[in-house]
Amino acid sequence: MTISLEKLGPTASVLQRHGATWQDYLYLRNATDIDWRTVSFNQGWLWADMGKEGPNHAAFSDLITMIFGFWAFLHPDVVLQSYGRCLIEKPQTQACAPDLVLYQGENIPKWQPGEPRRIDLTHHRLPDLVGEIADTTLSLDLDEQKQLYASLGIPEYWVVDVKGLRLFAFGLTEAGVYDAIQKSQVLRDLPITLIEQALERSATETNTAAANWLMQQLKSATTTKT
Repeated sequence: MTISLEKLGPTASVLQRHGATWQDYLYLRNATDIDWRTVSFNQGWLWADMGKEGPNHAAFSDLITMIFGFWAFLHPDVVLQSYGRCLIEKPQTQACAPDLVLYQGENIPKWQPGEPRRIDLTHHRLPDLVGEIADTTLSLDLDEQKQLYASLGIPEYWVVDVKGLRLFAFGLTEAGVYDAIQKSQVLRDLPITLIEQALERSATETNTAAANWLMQQLKSATTTKT
């Protein structure tokens, strides 16, 4: 029996439970009358957001995805695949749907007809980078969500602070905890401060203009090196 998840009404916007089970998570995941936007489970901690995506959240999420694409354009030797907001599961222990999901290199998950529409970590490998767009969830993204991604062993984690126009970037240490990093380890030598400057520009410009500005900075840096 689930832990009173059936009491979750259509007007509720956030659910958080400690002491939940995998069956509780499955009930929430599969419920046809609960329209969750994102959901997380980590060995007893269950969280779901039923709120709709707002303009700021969408704009910043798209900005970071464009940055991924522009970086890939300048590094055609690197294979990248973005799966933002895709549901990822490690059955019985963890589940998540990060705003940003990035795979690099080989063995990138590919959906096959007849399979569930999610990434199952019993068959697929971990992403190389995940991230959250923190519009109203900054404390949670820097605490519970951070613990979740560290426990999964995801090498790099980003939290975009929408209100503060900051990017918190972390790399996984050998001890299995996240430490702050100044350059991305997945997107080779991409400075975190440069992304923050693009975030600041997006406050007065469009996200496409901010992303284009960042690409020009990357191109200039590449030209200088050569």
